[in-house]
Amino acid sequence: MRHTSLSASHRAACTRPLDRSPLQMLEESFLALATAPQPLTLPARLVCEEPEQDVLPVDQVRTRLAHAATCPVLREQTWGEVIRRAQRLGEPWDTVAVAMTVPVLRRMLARLAYPVHLERAEVEQEALAAVAVALPSVDADAADAARELFAAADRAVHRLAYAARRRAERETGQNAAHLGRLAGTAPRTDRTGCHGDVPGGEVGEEGDEYACWSTPCGPGSWASPRRS
Repeated sequence: MRHTSLSASHRAACTRPLDRSPLQMLEESFLALATAPQPLTLPARLVCEEPEQDVLPVDQVRTRLAHAATCPVLREQTWGEVIRRAQRLGEPWDTVAVAMTVPVLRRMLARLAYPVHLERAEVEQEALAAVAVALPSVDADAADAARELFAAADRAVHRLAYAARRRAERETGQNAAHLGRLAGTAPRTDRTGCHGDVPGGEVGEEGDEYACWSTPCGPGSWASPRRS
């Protein structure tokens, strides 16, 4: 099995200044593959129970992966094929494999609480890097192959947010202690502000966004993830 390197688009996201969204940069590269004069395609049977055509562009495959009516079995076999192609063929399939995680990553990052001084672009870049690093070692034949990619991103962004929060708390405490000495008062520690729609989010917390991979097929299995 050939281990893939980071895709060209992801390498660019790692080297350019973080003034653009890494997710958006990857999305542009992915959509370019799907809308080219000879678009990159996959067999429609992978993601459709009764396909009306032989192949589908990769963006349509991803849309069907995210549809609530798509059964886990179809998702698993589609992900298995995408991961195998990325591992054996490299570009452009490694870009496709990482881009296939974007819908889940967007939901995952939307609920992540992180300090205000931590840039969103840095968090996105960390998530994409984790997926790219995990991709070569994922077992494409495993039922939870996609979940392994989501989990790698989840762990990485929580570690990043946790480290940034601890760093901010140490800096806040040091500043408070310095001001306290100047004013002759005891230091006061404040919680730092955070981005995110929900509080908390500790390292290793299971993300609801990929819980649907273990649920039965049916309405809501993707769009309405399980709440713990």
